[in-house]
Amino acid sequence: MEKIIDENKQGESLVLEQKEGNQRKLFIESYGCAMNFSDSEIVASILANQGFNTTQNLEEADLVLVNTCSIRDKAEQTVRKRLEKYNAVKRDLNPKMKVGVLGCMAERLKTKFLEEEKIVDLVVGPDAYKDLPNLLAEVDEGRDAINVILSKEETYGDISPVRLNTNGVTAFVSITRGCDNMCTFCVVPFTRGRERSRAPQSILEEVTNLWNRGYKEITLLGQNVDSYLWYGGGLKKDFDKASDIQKATAVNFANLLELCAKAQPKMRIRFSTSNPQDLTLDVVKTMAKYQNICNHIHLPVQSGSNRILKEMNRLHTREEYMELIDNIRRILPNCTISQDMIVGFPTETEADFQDTVSLMKYVKYHFGYMFTYSERPGTMAERKMIDDVPEEVKKRRLQDIVDLQREHSEIRTKAFLNNIVEVLIEKESKKSELQWSGRTSQNVVTVFPKENYKIGDFVNVQVTDCTSATLIGKAIGLSENN
Repeated sequence: MEKIIDENKQGESLVLEQKEGNQRKLFIESYGCAMNFSDSEIVASILANQGFNTTQNLEEADLVLVNTCSIRDKAEQTVRKRLEKYNAVKRDLNPKMKVGVLGCMAERLKTKFLEEEKIVDLVVGPDAYKDLPNLLAEVDEGRDAINVILSKEETYGDISPVRLNTNGVTAFVSITRGCDNMCTFCVVPFTRGRERSRAPQSILEEVTNLWNRGYKEITLLGQNVDSYLWYGGGLKKDFDKASDIQKATAVNFANLLELCAKAQPKMRIRFSTSNPQDLTLDVVKTMAKYQNICNHIHLPVQSGSNRILKEMNRLHTREEYMELIDNIRRILPNCTISQDMIVGFPTETEADFQDTVSLMKYVKYHFGYMFTYSERPGTMAERKMIDDVPEEVKKRRLQDIVDLQREHSEIRTKAFLNNIVEVLIEKESKKSELQWSGRTSQNVVTVFPKENYKIGDFVNVQVTDCTSATLIGKAIGLSENN
């Protein structure tokens, strides 16, 4: 749950520039969080060197891959339906087609998919993408292929991802893999392994490469970006065994953020996702120091109840979280803060739920991602707790906080009225071909008439109106960042 899941992107089939001479066709779809979409770019880059060009026509594909998510039951059910579709096409139209599952669901359901249900030819875990050429050779010989071994070293720092379905303006840059926080509701530590960080030099090279290709904004990405720690390689948990020189020259997340900000002073920098226990004030102070680091922090809290936070194995209390919010607001008054929230976690009482409501009223988040608890196989909660909150209670509690968040979003969005905001134009507005759509540094979507501006421009916009989540305005000129 510690990751933003963009509902608009679910199931996107990826497409990239055709490489001359490539004869085989790859159809690849992604589900889940931003990490999965970023991983699909890595896979496409590896397979482009194996003779594959992407296609959006499922029926003509030689290889069909689905990059999967185990966070929510809904995502798994959707993927299962897609696998049924692939197999129907394979059976009726294209018997030579090979079907593979990538990502978190692959790691969790490897035996089921390959041996019991026999619905795929290929199962590849999140750390095994470099093994794809060998696995495909096995499949081409008529054998099933599987590699779901979780690595202590793999960060894909040496693979330059192919940017897929991109607007050419914004890009993800993956900086960590895995997670050491054993939240009881989350399957990520079991599907993506222990936490390790990518070398800062390879990150800076990727950032510079993106800038040289015209990108204007990056998002540093990880299951838990704030716990980034590079000391020459290895797992974060082994840092205490590092040498004195390694410890003295280690790069933490605040250091990395500063390196990126200084490397490309006109490139906007975002990051996701943060964990309250790991977000240090050094990071917030670095954000305040550099104007190109965006003023938005996604800070999942999951519950406002100390008792439930303990059951979730979240290593922060309600009070510590509120103190962190106060410090962010003190250091960065213009920073927007968004949340993830789960209602209906095992044993959650009405009093626990009201603690969540009161926390939301204290913070008044700008926006949020809210879910009912869904028991995920393999998690500590599934093994040791009973999912005992009735479904109708979960749904009612969810509706209550969704309504409350809508109120808060409206209050926060209205605060921008009559102000001038800098907007990076990303695309045409969904509602009108006469308007551009982009986001402010605070991650608030803004629309305004196109005039003579173009995608990739930084534009100063006078805010004249708003909905609960979108600013509406008029451009008054290019900003100094162009």
